[in-house]
Amino acid sequence: MVSKIKCISSSTILACLAFNVNAESLSIEKYQQAERQLGKHTEKLVIGTVEHPNWTENNKLTYSSQTQHGKQFFIFDPVTKEKQLAFDHQKISHALTQLTAQEIKPKKLPFNRFNFTGDKLISLTVEGKSYQCNIESYLCQLNKVAIKDNELVSPNNKLAVYIKQHNLWLRNLSDNSEKQLTTDGLKNFAYATNNAGWVRGDKPVVKWSPDSKKLTTFKHDSRNVGEMGIVSTAVGHPTIDVWKYPLPGDKNIFKIHRVMIDVEQANVVVLDMPADAHRSTITDHVAGRDGSLLDIDWSSDSSHFAFVSSTRDHKTATLKIADANSGKVRTVLTETANSFFESGVGGISWQYLDQSNEFIWFSQRSNWGHLYLVDAMTGNIKNRITHGDWTVLELLNVDQETGKLIFSGAGKEGGDPYFHYLYSINKNGSNLTLLSPEQKHHRITLSKNAEYFLDRVSTPNQAETSFIRSTSSKSGFIVEQMDITKLTDTGWQAPTPFIVKDRNNEHDIYGLMYKPSDFDVSKSYPVVNYLYPGPQVGSIRGRHFRTARGDNQAIAELGFIVIEIDALGTPGRSKNFHDFYYQNMGDSGIPDQVAAIKQLAKKYNWIDSTRVGIWGHSGGGFASTRALLTYPDFYSVAVSQAGNHDNRNYADEWGEKYHGMLVENEDGSTNYDSQANQLLVENLKGKLLIAHGTTDTNVPPYNSLIVVEALIAANKDFDMLMLPNRGHGFARKPYMMRKRWDYFVQHLMGLTPPKEFTFSE
Repeated sequence: MVSKIKCISSSTILACLAFNVNAESLSIEKYQQAERQLGKHTEKLVIGTVEHPNWTENNKLTYSSQTQHGKQFFIFDPVTKEKQLAFDHQKISHALTQLTAQEIKPKKLPFNRFNFTGDKLISLTVEGKSYQCNIESYLCQLNKVAIKDNELVSPNNKLAVYIKQHNLWLRNLSDNSEKQLTTDGLKNFAYATNNAGWVRGDKPVVKWSPDSKKLTTFKHDSRNVGEMGIVSTAVGHPTIDVWKYPLPGDKNIFKIHRVMIDVEQANVVVLDMPADAHRSTITDHVAGRDGSLLDIDWSSDSSHFAFVSSTRDHKTATLKIADANSGKVRTVLTETANSFFESGVGGISWQYLDQSNEFIWFSQRSNWGHLYLVDAMTGNIKNRITHGDWTVLELLNVDQETGKLIFSGAGKEGGDPYFHYLYSINKNGSNLTLLSPEQKHHRITLSKNAEYFLDRVSTPNQAETSFIRSTSSKSGFIVEQMDITKLTDTGWQAPTPFIVKDRNNEHDIYGLMYKPSDFDVSKSYPVVNYLYPGPQVGSIRGRHFRTARGDNQAIAELGFIVIEIDALGTPGRSKNFHDFYYQNMGDSGIPDQVAAIKQLAKKYNWIDSTRVGIWGHSGGGFASTRALLTYPDFYSVAVSQAGNHDNRNYADEWGEKYHGMLVENEDGSTNYDSQANQLLVENLKGKLLIAHGTTDTNVPPYNSLIVVEALIAANKDFDMLMLPNRGHGFARKPYMMRKRWDYFVQHLMGLTPPKEFTFSE
């Protein structure tokens, strides 16, 4: 029998649940149904996908696709409109089976990407090893001079640079010969070091010149910078990992001393300028995902390059030009923002036009992200290129001969302001042309010559159609049509997009809602609020079709309504929208989360706003705890994972960009107190589960432990899960996911979860 205890308010519900010792159990079938909503199961039920697209040097599109015959790899010629298998899957699987001495099935080739390295040669990677295969003879061999993970390759694909003993070395990929490029690198003052504190790697940070004869990089100065330490869990002596990790307010942060290196002569030219703060105009590192140095644009003749220096507080960006032979540096322009300067939304969107001695410059000075044409000699703006109450997302290509620009943008076509579109325009601002016509979300992959683009078109609840389209005409044709019949036949349903108002009833706020597939309008459902507060991204992260968005639908299947929104303070719209809680990270858009749920509950009587839980990871781990502490009578339960609960314990580039420089007051308080969760623990009323990986080098576990220490001092009840030897990426790993589901079922729904549910392989 289920005990009959009436809970009359949200503030008493937890006490009721605590005494409801004979609570009904939630069936294991519910968990099994929830598991079937995870991507590893739903993705198998869809065909006609386009995954891992890549344009070859001769402008053909290669991609993998889920088909009725399993995963297959295709090559598509946009001129002839011919689509064919990129290779014979049976023959290549046989060749790889012989070479690797392990069975490789044609339907389950163990790689996602491949690259054409010649007309008949492809390179691919299997279990970390690189192979080269001839797709005419189907002879495969281990690539003995394959590019290594710690190398960055030149544009001509003949050279690679790597770091050894704090210096840069060069490897010739044709004969495997090596040459030392620098000799004065030292520990903590080394060349091309890839370390931002919160992330680090072995690959050097450089930007090659177009002719592959030079590169620009820096000496990474971490002398006197504070250290971070992580200790593993082991029987016997643990592994102790100690590295340089600057924090907000530190006297010393990373500095980069810029240099240019002639790789043929092994000659180092130091740029004639002071060291820069370790900052970029777009992210919290000076390196891109491929390891390339950001904010660098070489001239086409490799004689000089343009770059941007950013101040420590991220407010000021200075555009400069350096002579690659002398190291002389000239300033072109400087722009300062009241909050923080960014050179794009989707990616760095300034570019040097050396043929006309001009720059394309991205600025949000009008409150919207737009492109400007700048004179490279005077730094004066020659003309605005784009304008209006919408934003340029990313500059993708500039044809210096014709002056035609291709870029992505959002907010101009009406409807959902987060839908991305592709446009072309002349650099004088004329002939703005929409290249992606449907009022949906467009995922764009531009060809090497910028004549064609792959356009994957969908919405969160409409399956994707993939086109190849021309950038010079409105012509296009379908490459793949996604078929979700098998998926919908299982009872799967897409999330429901919705629009509400922000806390001040000023801005439209866009979100997605997930309901259980056996939804009953006569029932009342508790709410689970998933959030990632930003400021660099929001919760939803892309409006394209997905068969699963994390475990949102899975949690809904357990008997919840799951809600996620992109609140004030997240990017992709106006500058004011993005800057909303600048210098007040404690806000994190949480009042908008509360306002959204209240509005939805008022509209739908099946939403129970007296039973609301919240969860998030990393920034969401911080914000979910923050929500429980700042709205203790609204949120009843929080699962907070890997949270940066006080940004004084997190990376300097993050905190100083979004919360500002640390200011200490005479009374010992600081401007960072307003975002420190440990200072609010007295407010705790609900159930809180704090989880963290003990070897998290992105958000070190001390970020959670300072809150735990304060909770103990305040004599508060809470739950904690420390995951030994886990890093930052455990958000949806099986054990954590199961514990999260259990926590909401037990404390928000008032039921007993199935004991130790095991996910299938």
